[in-house]
Amino acid sequence: MKKNIILLAIGGLFLMAACQQKPKQNEEQVVSTRWNEAQAQQWGAENGWLRGSNFNPSTAINQLETWQAESFDTASINRELGWAAEIGMNAMRVYLHHVAWNVDKEGFKGRMSTYLDIAEKHGIKTIFVFFDDCWNATYQAGKQPDPKPGVHNSGWVRDPGDLIFADTTLITTLEAYVKDVLTTFKDDKRIVIWDLYNEPGNSGYGNKSMPLLKKVFEWGWEIRPSQPMSVGVWNLSLSDLNKFQVENSDIVTYHNYEGPEKHQAAIDTLKRYNRPLVCTEYMARRNNSLFTNIMPILKEQNIGAINWGLVDGKSNTKYAWDEPIADGSEPALWFHEIFRNDGTPYKQEEVDLIKKLTLPE
Repeated sequence: MKKNIILLAIGGLFLMAACQQKPKQNEEQVVSTRWNEAQAQQWGAENGWLRGSNFNPSTAINQLETWQAESFDTASINRELGWAAEIGMNAMRVYLHHVAWNVDKEGFKGRMSTYLDIAEKHGIKTIFVFFDDCWNATYQAGKQPDPKPGVHNSGWVRDPGDLIFADTTLITTLEAYVKDVLTTFKDDKRIVIWDLYNEPGNSGYGNKSMPLLKKVFEWGWEIRPSQPMSVGVWNLSLSDLNKFQVENSDIVTYHNYEGPEKHQAAIDTLKRYNRPLVCTEYMARRNNSLFTNIMPILKEQNIGAINWGLVDGKSNTKYAWDEPIADGSEPALWFHEIFRNDGTPYKQEEVDLIKKLTLPE
């Protein structure tokens, strides 16, 4: 979920060496409870091949519209997850937002549980995402903006965004949020992965995202949910962040919107860590990241395949990151999405292939 085409991999051996710095005197030490390789591989064996999409209902422009009480749309969620299940998908990656929790903590968690009930009914497990460095820097509770015609993710919001650098008290709220949600759902079998932070360092933040990245892992280790915790690597240039993410994630997750050769190179690098792999973002047709040339590779190597996205809607992600269409007309080639909002496939041959890969003969 980014604004520029980036080689999404981790290269070289710089990630293989663990940091050996000793803590300063009187510095509080946080003990990692990261899974060992055997625990990670057991999870992989138990869950099999995960395949699905990044999901927000077509009626929601962003995470807040998905989760706020006044716009929580169970009818659309049920209908659209049904379309996913019909083509053999079994996992969805779904973004949360701390503001929706802060406004209505118990209601928010109740809506999470309702979502999980609907997904389970369709045989779909959930990957929940806490934080996100992509798109709009500011946000507020209440009515969300209308989509800007032809603009990819015009209303998507970061979490926590620029506010983390201006409000020194926000970190306390974020800690309470993460720990509350993890404590509530830490043994919920409907949740398959906790994705702690989407694309840390995006939006020009770079290493400014490192303090929150470290904190969210620490908070996760304090609760230690039964599900794996991970933060996906996505940008070769963010070497410090990449190193920390891979060395502290229970399983290895990554994003790649490139064609088969570069995608396979990323896989080959990440396999060194001897942990299950899940690609939590791929499939951008303009970039030659397609169902036809990437999904078979991921199935063959038992790598989770979570594309962006599912149904054309208010997020406007059928338009490319950097190619707005001012009048909102149909792009010549959809960038993301599988279904039109009436449930018909954008490309029937893609759906036929997905079903061939996912459904038993």
